[in-house]
Amino acid sequence: MTAVSRIEADSTVLAKRQPKADRDAVSHNLNGQKLGRKGRVTRERILAATVELIAESTDAPISLSAVARRAGLGMTSLYVYFADLTELLMAVLEPVMREAAEPGGYYNLLANYWSDDDLEDSCRAFVQAYFEFWKKHSRILHLRNSLSDQYDKRMMLARIRSAQPVIALFRKQLVAEGKPIEQVGGDMASVLMTGLERAVTIATDDVSQAMFTPELGPRQTNVVEPLSRLMYLAVRDCREPN
Repeated sequence: MTAVSRIEADSTVLAKRQPKADRDAVSHNLNGQKLGRKGRVTRERILAATVELIAESTDAPISLSAVARRAGLGMTSLYVYFADLTELLMAVLEPVMREAAEPGGYYNLLANYWSDDDLEDSCRAFVQAYFEFWKKHSRILHLRNSLSDQYDKRMMLARIRSAQPVIALFRKQLVAEGKPIEQVGGDMASVLMTGLERAVTIATDDVSQAMFTPELGPRQTNVVEPLSRLMYLAVRDCREPN
């Protein structure tokens, strides 16, 4: 199987891994009761309230009680749908991560094998799409990573699982056409993904930037070009015969 066909097959598997829409995936509340129209509306109201609070928050931590107040519900009612804050935030993250696999999303930009002739442009398009995705969903993604850094196991798994398909597709891009994927180690792909996420995380963290700019000066947020160049050099170097 060529590198091109391997990437196409992997992108098909990736699409199947994406979670279904909340309305299809959630059929019962935590009490085991089947969700009717009213239950689905209430659940969507809780999610909408959470999204609003995340968008408005600066350095104040989000809480279930704040969500309940915004949604106009009592805590008892909220616990019928979500056991804790992590579970609620995971539900908010689902449609966000689905967007990454939609047409034009950064997953899809990795799905087709990048030709050597267009390699630099392909790297730039991918990094730009990844950066724009983080800018658009900065608050929830930073919240996910913050909880992950605090060893919230479910958030750690969510973060890892969002990176694993990208690393797998990176490995396929690192292989010269016609070479078996097994000849490329996962270390370079993992480092590329780790460095990309870290640089973009820092560049899109408007909360800490507002906090520290008065003392440290403005942060460098123009990371697309240097990241694109680094990715291009890494892929080109791995594809060239030893």
